[in-house]
Amino acid sequence: MIWPIGQPAGPPLRLALRSREIWLEMLAESKVPYLATGSLHATYREDEAALGQEFSRNAPALGYQCAWLTADETLARSQALKPEGLLGALWSATELTVDPRQVIGSLPRFLRERYAVYFHFNTAVQRVEHGCLFTADARCDADAIVVAGGDDFQTLFPECFRLSGLTRCKLQMMRTPPQPEGWSLGPSLAFGLSFRHYPAFDLCSTLPALKERIARETPEYDRFGIHVMVSQNSSGQLTIGDSHEYGLEVNVFDNPDVNRLILDYAKAYLRVSTLEIVEQWHGIYAKHPQHPWLRLAPAEGVRVVTVTSGIGMTISFALAEQTFSEMGVTL
Repeated sequence: MIWPIGQPAGPPLRLALRSREIWLEMLAESKVPYLATGSLHATYREDEAALGQEFSRNAPALGYQCAWLTADETLARSQALKPEGLLGALWSATELTVDPRQVIGSLPRFLRERYAVYFHFNTAVQRVEHGCLFTADARCDADAIVVAGGDDFQTLFPECFRLSGLTRCKLQMMRTPPQPEGWSLGPSLAFGLSFRHYPAFDLCSTLPALKERIARETPEYDRFGIHVMVSQNSSGQLTIGDSHEYGLEVNVFDNPDVNRLILDYAKAYLRVSTLEIVEQWHGIYAKHPQHPWLRLAPAEGVRVVTVTSGIGMTISFALAEQTFSEMGVTL
């Protein structure tokens, strides 16, 4: 079965805030570096500023911790924004920045040493049944089994995925070399394009006009699902993205025009020492048109869990906690 939004998982915001609590606990224990710099949605057009101000007035009642900053207040928080034409920004203090590569590289050893979690890398699970799973040369018995296969819809329980309405999303991203010592991006940055991407902003009456203007002026940004975000890791590198192209068939070759569009937009609003690109890559995640995550129960004691909205790192810990609790597993 598919469990829809709110039954029993709850709103994405609540899961995100609970997941943030667990992230902070894990980061403190594991000593993995992170930046608690918050975020700014910078606005340079009147319709962007109107939306940011509307959201800042209405969203706190729904649990969002945010505020509208004037242009001067925005520049006081970020030296990376061009002041010319800046109208203000939507500020949030809740965002954390971690480098996924550092987390993936460090977390398995930490979990093994601290909590005796064992990892079996390069081991494909070929079949899952009630109470057991099978690899090519072994059987593992378990009271509870959670399958978290990302965008792999064929290996295990393909019949469930065929009925789920899932597709894939491909995104392209880039990274610069480290910025000069002493230079800091400050808060992670997003811009007017992001207002049309995240469902949280759907509550704004000013959103349709902003969407219409972007579609009219820059249809190529809608074609490739581009909205521009910039963050800085603990090594001083800037990560810049991203795009969103949907479909089960994913082109393994990246589109240079997409990266050019992202960089052209970023250069219009950023003042940084270098936007030289030293790394380019793409990612793929599962996408569902209505649900931000999918939770299936294909067999007794088995759950298939896939985040289907690009917020996997954001809600992962809380969703895992809730899934195990629902299965009766004490953590």
